[in-house]
Order: sequence, then C-alpha cells, then structure tokens
Amino acid sequence: MDYVSFFQQAVDALKHEQRYRTFAEIERDTRRFPHAVWHSPQGERDIVIWCSNDYLGMGCHESVVEAMCATAREAGAGAGGTRNISGNSHAIVELEAELADLHGKDAALVFTSGYVSNQTGIATLAKLIPECLILSDALNHNSMIEGVRQAGRDKQVFRHNDLAHLEELLQAAGARPKLIVFESVYSMDGDVAPIGAICDLARKYGAMTYLDEVHAVGMYGPRGGGVAERDGVMHRIDVIEGTLGKAFGVVGGYIAAKRAVIDAVRSYAPGFIFTTALPPAVAAAAATSVRHLKESGLERARQQAQVAKVKRALDLAGLPQIVTQTHIVPIMVGDAEACKAASDMLLADHGIYIQPINYPTVPRGTERLRITPGPFHDDALIARLADALTDVWTRLGLPFVAQAEAAE
Repeated sequence: MDYVSFFQQAVDALKHEQRYRTFAEIERDTRRFPHAVWHSPQGERDIVIWCSNDYLGMGCHESVVEAMCATAREAGAGAGGTRNISGNSHAIVELEAELADLHGKDAALVFTSGYVSNQTGIATLAKLIPECLILSDALNHNSMIEGVRQAGRDKQVFRHNDLAHLEELLQAAGARPKLIVFESVYSMDGDVAPIGAICDLARKYGAMTYLDEVHAVGMYGPRGGGVAERDGVMHRIDVIEGTLGKAFGVVGGYIAAKRAVIDAVRSYAPGFIFTTALPPAVAAAAATSVRHLKESGLERARQQAQVAKVKRALDLAGLPQIVTQTHIVPIMVGDAEACKAASDMLLADHGIYIQPINYPTVPRGTERLRITPGPFHDDALIARLADALTDVWTRLGLPFVAQAEAAE
C-alpha cells in the first residue's frame, strides 16, 4: 500500500484551496529589529517584519539577551529533565514568583508554551471539578478549544462576547460547578472581552473564571499585567493564563492562581509532569523581561503611539482595516488566493513581511493581513507600509474604502 500518497493528497488539497502554508526563512538582528534578513531563493534581502508577536521588541532587548547568555554560560543550554527529575532550576522558580507577583496571585506555574498551558491547564482544572460544565467563548483560541475537548466534560459555547447568551447558559446550568473560559484580547479581530461584566455573571451564578491574557500581558496595565489589570478586575479572575513568547519576547506559557489551584495542576497535569522544563537560560531571560516591563512603561507608550499612527495612515489610504481598540490591526481581504498574493507581493516587491491569515485560523471569506506595529516601527517605515499596501491593493484590484474616522 502506498501510504505516502495519503499524505501527498492531503498536502495537495491544501494547495488547491490556497491554504498551503509557506515559511519565509528569516534572520532577526537584535541591533536592527524590526529589520531582518530574508534568505530568499534569489539570495539575502533586507526586509521589515510587520507581523511579529514580539510586540514590544523585548526579544532583542539588551538586558534580556544578556540574561539568557549569562545564565547559559553558567547553567548550560538545557534544563536536564522534567521539573520532577532535575529541571526545577532556581531560575524557573524565580520566574514563577515574578509571574505570581505580576498578576497578584499566590502562585504561578510555567509550561513550555502558551499552547500547552491552555491545553493542559484547562483540561486538568475541569477534570478536577466534579460534574464541571465548561462555558467557552465562540472565538477562543485553538489551544483553549483543545483543552476543553480533552477535559471530557460537558461544554456550552456562548456567542462571542455575548453577555446575554452567557447568562442564559449559566442560568440553565443550575447549581452544578461551572468554568468560564475566555480571552481578554482576541488576536484575529483585535477586540476585547467585557471582563468585569463576565466576573459579575460568574459571581452571580457561582462559576469559576479562566482568562487567557496572552495577547495582553506586558502590553496593558500599569505593570503589564494585562487588560484585567488595566480595568481593575485582575483580583476577580480565578485563573489567569499568559505567554512568555509575545510581549515578553522569549518562549513559554504559564497560569497564575491561588496556591491550591496551582498545586493541583502541578500535581495532575500530564502536559506539565511529563515534559522537559524550560532551560534556566530561557527562564532567566523571561524573568528579566517581566521585571523590566513591570517598571518601564516606555515600550508600551511608544508602541501605542505607533499603532495609532499606523491606523491613521491606513485610514487615509482607504485600506479596509478592522477598527480595533488594541495593538492588532487586521486588513480585510476576504479571499484566500488574493490574501496570499498580497503577502507575496509585499515581501518580493517591497521588502515587507506580513503573513496571510487564512482558514482555519479565520472563517472562509474573512481572510486578512494582520499587522502588529511595534515601538521600533518609525514614522518612515509607517509611510512606506501604507504606500506598499496601496500599490498591492491597486495591482490586485482589491477594493478600497472611503476614508473613515481615524482609529482610536
């Protein structure tokens, strides 16, 4: 039997649907970020990255890089095992203390990625709550969906940010235990959850809350604790989940909560127990980044200023952006083939790297380019971006829109 043919057919199907993903080979330079080198088929080319999740450029921050290098020289490149065997380094314990402090919680637990912290965190929590009903926002990330699925508990999906629908489901659930899982910033549309109102409903109907702040930690709040800190409701959330791989610029995920909750997940979660720990060098770099952003608001202020300028430039150019209150700037295309073509043209003809966002990340017909301006995208780069997008939109015959009010 030709087993390889099954896999080739699967890949060919993606190509036919214009959903086949290609990866550009990029080499970042800490001295020049967001500039980078693209190893193209024709050779090395200078490009500007406009879609990085390293939102504040902390992955290139001198103190973060030095913390990683210094710790690697002292403690080595790897962790040496799971946390139970030999991977419970001093650096990772310090990192968890920093994260617990960031969110005003008793304790925190670090995982190897934000995906794993959601997938295994949600599943473990729900399994430990007898007869738990999970209520999940319709636009939750795949990692949360997988965590809900693996929990094996009853679930209800409420319409995105729809408080009336959520209350209807909570009321129908009666007195049984309930876990509400939702995000603060939704990364594809850039909108924000009504966290305080969800907490009100959780209290009214006796539910536990689990908030994914991966696109908000480091970015919002006086110390970078996220939207919940900014809105003054962080203390009302039972479990806060975050990532070290976006605004903090390193890698890893975590949850923060009361000590008994963290201890239970630590003791029961397969995705934590049976995987190698983050290396000490990674943990030290992440802790340095967290500490820096607790004290410094400069990166957040600069980034927010540049985001506003990008939104204004796109608005003046008549480009069809989704107006958001966050740092995420989606430009609607609405067709998979055109979205890929626009991305390819921006890279090849203008040296601008923005990956296409196609199904299944977003529904068919809502394909888009997702721009994430950072503090180091200066005014000249913003003008160049608007000009490049205008050129690509014109050449592809994509629709422009009438100038609207500038995004706030």
